[in-house]
Amino acid sequence: MTRGNVAHTKVHYAGSNDDFIVFVEDPDELRKWRTDKSIPLAQVLSGWKIFVTHKHGAQGVLDTAPNSTLDNEFGTHVQEEVVKVILEKGTMQETESSERQANRNASHGGAAGHH
Repeated sequence: MTRGNVAHTKVHYAGSNDDFIVFVEDPDELRKWRTDKSIPLAQVLSGWKIFVTHKHGAQGVLDTAPNSTLDNEFGTHVQEEVVKVILEKGTMQETESSERQANRNASHGGAAGHH
């Protein structure tokens, strides 16, 4: 595994009953797609999952959106149609998170030598 920062880009759509999230591969590809719909969605998306945050905005716990929730919000549960609405009307958020590999606590509790 690599150390360092890992970039994540998500699009948050605040629906009337829940908040929806999709992840995109590259923010630049999303910007291009928004003006040129001939770009395949597969180039824009990082996976075809639609998540809900249970009304906790863009920062809530992500669960896969059930078809019934998609039907209620978007009038369909066809993923391609729902994803298009989220990508068009949602807010892009770029974040970086560092991947931590090990315990960085230098004291290690009682493991330090005592005389």
